Amino acid sequence: MGILEEKLSKHPFVELSREIKERGIYPYFRQIEGKQGTEVEMGGHHVLMFGSNAYTGLTGDQRIIDAGCAAMQQYGSGCAGSRFLNGTLDIHVQLEQELAEYVGKDDALCFSTGFMVNSGVIPQLVGKDDYIICDDRDHASIVDGRRLSFATQLHYKHNDMADLERVLQRCEPDKVKLIVVDGVFSMEGDLCKLPEIVELKHKYNASIMVDEAHGLGVFGRQGRGVCDHFGLTDEVDLIMGTFSKSLASIGGFIAANQTIIDALRHMVRTYIFSASCTPAATAAAREALRIIKSEPERLEALWNVTNYALKRFKEEGFEIGDTESPIIPLYVRDVDKTFVVVARAFEEGVFINPVIPPACGPQDTLVRFALMANHTNEQVDRAVAALKKVFVELGIIK
Repeated sequence: MGILEEKLSKHPFVELSREIKERGIYPYFRQIEGKQGTEVEMGGHHVLMFGSNAYTGLTGDQRIIDAGCAAMQQYGSGCAGSRFLNGTLDIHVQLEQELAEYVGKDDALCFSTGFMVNSGVIPQLVGKDDYIICDDRDHASIVDGRRLSFATQLHYKHNDMADLERVLQRCEPDKVKLIVVDGVFSMEGDLCKLPEIVELKHKYNASIMVDEAHGLGVFGRQGRGVCDHFGLTDEVDLIMGTFSKSLASIGGFIAANQTIIDALRHMVRTYIFSASCTPAATAAAREALRIIKSEPERLEALWNVTNYALKRFKEEGFEIGDTESPIIPLYVRDVDKTFVVVARAFEEGVFINPVIPPACGPQDTLVRFALMANHTNEQVDRAVAALKKVFVELGIIK
């Protein structure tokens, strides 16, 4: 065994995966045999799907599938280049214009993945004399984006506005101070305290970037996101979003005023040096956006089933934290038991996701239960009953 192979074989994540595989409770990379919906087949096992980010329930919608197929027929399977050179299609520009209007900004740029937005945009917004300030539960793509920057990197305790102000007080007043925060925190389901962040922005002459990955299609008018939900779109300098959740596709975007977008268009390495979003993915996202805006009953259905699930989990004694969204954390607070819960839930016909370090602290491990607009109350009841059985068996709840 070579030095590199030996080193990797001893990595803590590799050793943990080896251990849980041997115990038969490895929860990752399960194969889904068909379209993602509220119920799926996985390895011949029929399960309720409560581990998806498809909040609008559109991933199997025939209109979106048809739009993607039509785009492939017209434009081919790929663009064979970056947006900067030969990879810009008219549908890319049309989608950017529609997204900018949707989130209330001048213009937008589309990327091939959401991760590429944060990892590429954030380093270009600040220089070595500036500051990036993040909530300590921000998404990994935000963390990697700030790590690629030469700016001073600061963070504050989760949703702790006193701590954010303490951090801002440390910054030089005439330098860029970029606060980057998730609109909806992807594991815990709670919202950022955007009104208070905006107050601090003005007090300390800072700028704000909000990651709306889990807010679009869920909050605000026509699902326009958390910034719209709080009525603070104009106070937020940059809005980021993804296609892989409510928009039933793959990709991401950044939206801002024209000056910022024109600068980023010529600066962001993950935009300039990556192949552009495929025609099918672009057309699928456009069609999903059209459907979301034209079918308000979809958003209403999502919140009806979300509120029902929140009520049921509380009634049955689950610890669900401060969630205000279709993301419901079911706290286990033990790494080993978290894996066992997921395995036992799967046996009982419910697919959920484990959340363990580094996505959370070891004392905050949980399983993530997420709703779609097309889930039914009956499916929620089946899942709650199965999970209650597992949690009681493991002594997590009574």
